[in-house]
Amino acid sequence: MAHHRASFNRARLTLMAAAVMACAAGSASAQGQAGSKPVAQFGDWSVYVSTSAPKVCYAISQPKDRLPGGLKRDPAYFFISTRPAENVKNEVSLTMGFPLKEGNEAKLTIGSTAFELYTKAEGAWVRNVADEGRLVDALRKGRDVTVVSASVRGNATTDKYSLNGIAQALDRVAQECK
Repeated sequence: MAHHRASFNRARLTLMAAAVMACAAGSASAQGQAGSKPVAQFGDWSVYVSTSAPKVCYAISQPKDRLPGGLKRDPAYFFISTRPAENVKNEVSLTMGFPLKEGNEAKLTIGSTAFELYTKAEGAWVRNVADEGRLVDALRKGRDVTVVSASVRGNATTDKYSLNGIAQALDRVAQECK
């Protein structure tokens, strides 16, 4: 199931990243093409809502720290999406900003709690879908989250995200996508 969901959401993840990059760059036309708009900012987390059907709402953040520092990579994003039409709530996904090593998993850690991520191309998803609720609860209670992965070239990478504002952002996502 994780494999099917990951390939299904790869295009959606790309569109969400494009929307965020367009907004960051101030490009209204690119934002419209991607189909989402910013609605709120809470600490280090932004909330976006789709501008076309079916409705999609998500909280998103970028890493505060990326190691090693000298690697050339595209921006990375951490998404938590809700899609009422598909009965999906708080789905965790990441775009890493570089191609990931085939067959390797990434590891997400909040405090002493770790989760395995299934990776494909530049994306990562929770391997065990049943763990998503537990992961979201841990995110709400944590201070930061660390994601360790390996690039196609074999470079070990570590991205660290702040969880400042995530609880409020997730509450707003739930409000926007009832």
